[in-house]
Amino acid sequence: MGKWKVTVDIDACIGDGICASLCPDVFELDDEGKSVVIAGKEIIGDDLYDCVQEAVDSCPVSCITLEEA
Repeated sequence: MGKWKVTVDIDACIGDGICASLCPDVFELDDEGKSVVIAGKEIIGDDLYDCVQEAVDSCPVSCITLEEA
């Protein structure tokens, strides 16, 4: 089983929210409407990979990264 590190560049985030809509188990919007990775979900397994990859591909400002941990 692979492990993947998920990060969001909060400075680049425009608060579109597509990531939280596509993958609510990993992303949520903070009090300023910016996307953040839910605490404890910074490292994910293969079970959430497709969901996060879809969020990465759908982000209008490409501020989400997914890399092997």
